[in-house]
Amino acid sequence: MPAPMFTANAHRHDPYRTFKFEILIDSQPVAGLRKMGALKKTTEAVKWRTAGDPSHERVMPGGTSYEAVTLEQGLTHDPVFENWANLVNNIEGDSAISLLNYRKDIVINVLNLAGEVAISYKLFRAWVSEYTALPEFDAGNMNTVGIQTITLQHEGWQRDEAQTEPSET
Repeated sequence: MPAPMFTANAHRHDPYRTFKFEILIDSQPVAGLRKMGALKKTTEAVKWRTAGDPSHERVMPGGTSYEAVTLEQGLTHDPVFENWANLVNNIEGDSAISLLNYRKDIVINVLNLAGEVAISYKLFRAWVSEYTALPEFDAGNMNTVGIQTITLQHEGWQRDEAQTEPSET
């Protein structure tokens, strides 16, 4: 008999939905957040052979790299993306770069349908490598929403094991 997928809600069989999430930057939720790219890491495979067994190739793990994460936000008056991007590259030149504050740990919360935090990850030492302040505009298309984007480089992530599954009634 397989183990239940959800320990606090053994009656639940469906996974969490991807449209219910929040991102916290400087402990504040990002307004108008639309989309987040996947958390993905890749560990390089190092192949080697021993002198006594040159016909058999062995594989061991090498270095691990983490893919950049893109966040998309609908155009709002919340300046969080722009303020953070300006900490990395400011129009005032190198003297305006904040070496103290440009890297941030951010929190990614997966929410259940009731809006409670079900799973939480922390992204370490992230910084903005790409920022789109305004999207392409098209006066002929009335069904689009303006989207800002930031691309974050980071040094990995870790699941918050203290975050337990919320009980659903």
